[in-house]
Amino acid sequence: MTAALLLVVALLGCRPRAVHAAPAGATATEERQHGTRARALGVPFDGTPGPHNAITDVAGLEVGHATIIAGAGDHAVRTGVTAILPRGKRSIVPAFAGWFALNGNGEMTGTTWIEEGGLLGGPVLLTNTNSVGVVRDAIVAWGIARFPGTDAAWELGLPVVGETYDGFLNDVDGFHVTREHAFAALDSAASGPVAEGNVGGGTGMMAYQFKGGIGTASRRLSVDAGGHTVGVLVQANYGQRDELVIAGVPVGREIADLLPVRGEPDARDGSIIVIVATDAPLLPHQLKRLARRVPLGIGRVGGTAHNSSGDIFLALSTANADAAAAKDGLARAAFVPNDALDPLLTATVQATEEAIVNALTAAETMTGVRGSTAHALPHARLRAALKKYGRLTEGRAR
Repeated sequence: MTAALLLVVALLGCRPRAVHAAPAGATATEERQHGTRARALGVPFDGTPGPHNAITDVAGLEVGHATIIAGAGDHAVRTGVTAILPRGKRSIVPAFAGWFALNGNGEMTGTTWIEEGGLLGGPVLLTNTNSVGVVRDAIVAWGIARFPGTDAAWELGLPVVGETYDGFLNDVDGFHVTREHAFAALDSAASGPVAEGNVGGGTGMMAYQFKGGIGTASRRLSVDAGGHTVGVLVQANYGQRDELVIAGVPVGREIADLLPVRGEPDARDGSIIVIVATDAPLLPHQLKRLARRVPLGIGRVGGTAHNSSGDIFLALSTANADAAAAKDGLARAAFVPNDALDPLLTATVQATEEAIVNALTAAETMTGVRGSTAHALPHARLRAALKKYGRLTEGRAR
């Protein structure tokens, strides 16, 4: 599905601000423009991906981005919003969900009700730390405008917004994200391939002191294991260079240079937000079990959940829509028995690992506020490190 490019120009004082809504449904050419995926570089991964190797392989789920890149110097804007809509733009039917924080130095709104009621009442949006409030309010306003005459304000009254801090590259204290940007991400959401790297909420993010951002991957279970799909989307903004491991190779130690440029690199860690989606019929406590497996995928890439890191994860199921939406009477929900969960748990770990590496390989070098620069992970040197340790495979799509 080919997506149109939405270009909105607003005024911020005397500075123009360009907003590019880069939705999920991009053509192959558009996808390449947003960066190379890890498998195409010969990085080996376990498991079988879905057709797009993206969270949108979960049927009905849509992703959209609003990317804001404008200005230079003290007022460089390098930020945005990413929207994940479990049932697409045309539905506010809630979904069963569970969440887990490995380290809580971060924010994800709406999780109190997810913990209490096991329900996610609408889309999930990702942005920068200082923009959580405006994006949270925008979700409610968007629902009221899109679904007039309904209980949208009630159904979306506890929005879920996750954040990571992009102040190294972005004028984060300028509060450049507006309601219109959140609307653009929501309205542009689509199925199909998902743009990665320097897009949406990941525009100004770094990972392992390389340029990071948005990454995604999926796993399709065998028919014997239920044939279900698990998809993962990450906003990666965490980790120190010497920790980075890709396919078992200590890539961060092999590529120890190309550190961020602007005085001394910040020794503090950042954060990572991870959204897991599946079409498997799971109950809230089972979805929390999926969310608790995300750290195993992060650990495969070397993450250790530093004190200053916000490592917050949410898992949702698009199954059991009638039961999730029930208001009275006796609701009935199907669910996978606990003894049959292992393939879904494994798929979550595998897809999380690959989504993080995709965020790194898709990202491009970026210069931002006050001349700060975050370098992209160099593809040739990554391949050389993999080859040195006998881990390089023939590059392939997805």
